[in-house]
Amino acid sequence: MIHIISSTLIYRPIKRVFDFISMPENDFQWQYGTLTSTRLSEGIIGLGACFQSVSHFMEYRIQSTLEVTEYEPNQKYGFKSTSGPLQSFTTYTLEIIKGCTKITISRQASAVNLIGLNENALEKKMKRQLKENLAMLKNILETG
Repeated sequence: MIHIISSTLIYRPIKRVFDFISMPENDFQWQYGTLTSTRLSEGIIGLGACFQSVSHFMEYRIQSTLEVTEYEPNQKYGFKSTSGPLQSFTTYTLEIIKGCTKITISRQASAVNLIGLNENALEKKMKRQLKENLAMLKNILETG
């Protein structure tokens, strides 16, 4: 099981950051390799809501269904995979520090259906990608 954590400061109100990251439709804008992310549940995102994501990761095309497992407005947003080749659990935690929003992403994952994938290579790629994602998120929210 891989467990990685990364964080950054974003000079925007916590509500703006939370609202942006908790909308699956925005994922392709700031998550490297994400092609589409679509809600499967009607209405607003909250506990139990589901969405589907299609992405490229390493040389694989990955389609996953995800379920929201944590939803505390302006504080915490989390989801787990319910289908796809990676078992994962991701949590975004937000807090205000010195007038800006600190976002911390924690991701646990294991490859269950990616034959021949080296777990060390997977962990290195996931760490790099998580840092790139946070840099893109910071850029989008601070300049847009």
